[in-house]
Amino acid sequence: HVDDDEDIQVIVQLALEVVGDFELLQFGDGPAAIKAVAGFSPDLLLFDVMMPGMSGDDLWKSIRDDPSIEPIPVIFITAKVEKDFSQRMLADGALAVKTKPFDAMKLSDEITAIWEGK
Repeated sequence: HVDDDEDIQVIVQLALEVVGDFELLQFGDGPAAIKAVAGFSPDLLLFDVMMPGMSGDDLWKSIRDDPSIEPIPVIFITAKVEKDFSQRMLADGALAVKTKPFDAMKLSDEITAIWEGK
């Protein structure tokens, strides 16, 4: 999970590790996530979109364009709810674009359903 907002990081961590049964690694920016991704091969990526320095969609492009990294599904969790952006990310292969605010108690079930294609 990559989000520059520490409060969102805490909420997502509780929602996915405590309420859900996910193992979660978090980063506050794109460059830190890029360095780590190749070393632990995550099953799923959760990205905020609007972050300083590197946006979530730029981060995803960097990871997708790295030939040493196997394809990893991505879900965007963002306050950027523009229809064109969501359509573009979905057309590029994102599993979903979820909006903030979200219900922390339902987040793990929603992520699981999206990931499993329900």
